[in-house]
Amino acid sequence: MWKEFKEFIARGNVIDLAVAVVIGAAFGRIITSLVEGIIMPPIGLLLGKADFSNLFIDLSGQRPVSLADARLKGLPVIAYGRFFNDIINFLIVAWIIFLVIKAVNRLRAAPPPPANTKDCPRCLTAIPLAATRCSACCADLPATA
Repeated sequence: MWKEFKEFIARGNVIDLAVAVVIGAAFGRIITSLVEGIIMPPIGLLLGKADFSNLFIDLSGQRPVSLADARLKGLPVIAYGRFFNDIINFLIVAWIIFLVIKAVNRLRAAPPPPANTKDCPRCLTAIPLAATRCSACCADLPATA
């Protein structure tokens, strides 16, 4: 059993997955830092410093002043404001990741186009793939499929 475990861990795809998780976590921290430190402050300024984290529905009927007050008293509440904040953060993070990946994909070199010529076996002149006769030496060429 130990031998099978060692073989499982030593496989390339398991190690690749572990590296991807570590890099993904680091990349996630970078994106979170970008969103919270650079992108959210201007958005908060535009929205009038909107913070939904203190929105809640009181289920006890005692009308607490704030969410912190309700939690301090142990009152049952539905704290939906933080959920809204998390949704907004998720959408912003997803958008930033989309933009970063789009930029990285743009930086990658496009694969070369497939060859549309072949060399004549007799004179080595470049001729179109569908040609059946060489234009340079007039050699008959076998048809290609």
